[in-house]
Amino acid sequence: MQDQLSTSWYGFGLGVLAVWRVTHLLHVEHGPWGIFARSRAAAERLGFGELVLCFFCLSLWTAAPLAYLIASTWPGVAVTWLALSAGAIGLEVKVFGPLSSGVSKEGA
Repeated sequence: MQDQLSTSWYGFGLGVLAVWRVTHLLHVEHGPWGIFARSRAAAERLGFGELVLCFFCLSLWTAAPLAYLIASTWPGVAVTWLALSAGAIGLEVKVFGPLSSGVSKEGA
């Protein structure tokens, strides 16, 4: 039982890191050959700008498929979905925020 609990927490922790990484990649990074920057520009032209310009919104969409893979029941999927997004948001705001947005702590 203890081994199953530690495995689930390990998987959840990796999930949070994966959601943060993919969300950050889609949200602010240029990407190889500028593919992510061009994709963001296309999303804005098509009316999906709010989705890619809001880290919080984008993390929900990024967390959804991973939550489905991690959890085994529909209530578990819903809770895991929100928790993965919240973990990624926490990392972005509290840990990586000043680095990834280019804003110093004094300017925030």
